[in-house]
Amino acid sequence: MVNYIWVFLTVIGIVFAMFNGTMHEVNQAIFQGAKDAVTLCIGLISILVFWLGMMRIAEEAGILKGLAKLFKPIVKPLFPEVPENHPAMGYILSNIIANMFGLGNAATPLGLKAMEQLQHLNKKKDMASRSMVTFLAINTASVTILPTTVIAIRMNYHSVSPAEIVVPTLIVTLLSAIGAVAIDRYYFWRRSRKG
Repeated sequence: MVNYIWVFLTVIGIVFAMFNGTMHEVNQAIFQGAKDAVTLCIGLISILVFWLGMMRIAEEAGILKGLAKLFKPIVKPLFPEVPENHPAMGYILSNIIANMFGLGNAATPLGLKAMEQLQHLNKKKDMASRSMVTFLAINTASVTILPTTVIAIRMNYHSVSPAEIVVPTLIVTLLSAIGAVAIDRYYFWRRSRKG
């Protein structure tokens, strides 16, 4: 559906530019946008590769396992249906940790694996389980300690202080995660009272 909306908006813009006599500006904007996109992607790749490398070093050094152990007592009560040593819990914890460091691109495959493992535990295969809904809420509103992607974008656009968003990002994402879990729990409680 979104693809149709984008095509519709693009066609309307081009038709309007043709009738308005501003087709030259549209062409200029298209090529400038493409050039900026390539520059931005190359800049993001360098930062992402650096942080993925740091995550790999942390994994090899056992830091990620330590962080997983640290967060397990907090995360386990959110997923009571997931057995203690099930692979889903490992993927959930890895996804949360990757999101904490602002590595959304690295967190995505971990999140997909977590959902896949949660689906194996799901008794009703055609409906999302309680754990799947909770994980989606937490993943969407993930707490971010170090927003590396946003810092990289700010660096690419020559921000005077690209890391000044760390504290506001932490506060906002923490509040959004608390809100997501509270809403998730409220709807679960409401559904269990009806059922």
